[in-house]
Amino acid sequence: MYIKIFFNLLFVLTALTMQGVSQKINFDKSAFYAAMASDNLQEINAQLSIVKAASFNEKDAYEGALLMKKAGFNTKAKDKLSLFKSGRLKLEAAIKKDTGNAEFNFLRLIIQEHAPKVVNYHNEMENDSLLIRTNYKTLSPIVQQAISDYSKKSKVLKPL
Repeated sequence: MYIKIFFNLLFVLTALTMQGVSQKINFDKSAFYAAMASDNLQEINAQLSIVKAASFNEKDAYEGALLMKKAGFNTKAKDKLSLFKSGRLKLEAAIKKDTGNAEFNFLRLIIQEHAPKVVNYHNEMENDSLLIRTNYKTLSPIVQQAISDYSKKSKVLKPL
């Protein structure tokens, strides 16, 4: 009987510890957008690790965008396409779940504008641009800054 109580207690403590660890990992949007703007694979991998380890509702959108960005660094076409597709599924699922989220549409726009034609991922650029412009003022200052910075070099999203 004491052994059963001991293992149940051990299980509960382990679960609480793991929950505490996942809550301690903070997602920093500024660092995320810096990685998305960079061409540094180490920065992208670091952000990908943070996002994967974190526990928050929007994580699929950020992870998907990072995976697609990372795909551009692969040298093997098969690996590149596989990574891009897995990221695309995550980002598109997040957009479908939260259709009015302009930040997710911004992430998709960033990827679409730089995606190779072969992946056929360019169909929503105009719609995304319109949604971003319409909802710009409702976004957090960090996201507004990322949009403002990106719009300076974008062909689709003109400076706001």
